[in-house]
Amino acid sequence: MTDSERREDARVTINKEFESFDAFIHEYVTNISRTGAFVRSKQPLPVGTRVDLKFTVVMDDIETIEGVGEVVRVQEDPPGMGVVFVELSRYSEQLLGRLLVRTHEDRS
Repeated sequence: MTDSERREDARVTINKEFESFDAFIHEYVTNISRTGAFVRSKQPLPVGTRVDLKFTVVMDDIETIEGVGEVVRVQEDPPGMGVVFVELSRYSEQLLGRLLVRTHEDRS
């Protein structure tokens, strides 16, 4: 079995829901970019694990960022894991871009 086949078998779903845009910002804004995110977790997954990502954020409507990521680092304080986006839908990429721009504007 190749490394990529093992990773496919080990895929885990990370599904986070946020009751508001502000809640999403509070937990993720300093830890998300166009290329990845830091996912807080008391039980981080091992480096190399492929994950199905689904972040649901309430903005004007309910929006969902979906894709596939790979754990690239694990840390203890705060507990969690760095996940690089391997694949995002075009809509998720656009939504992420809008969230990042909106966040930047809110800070100005």
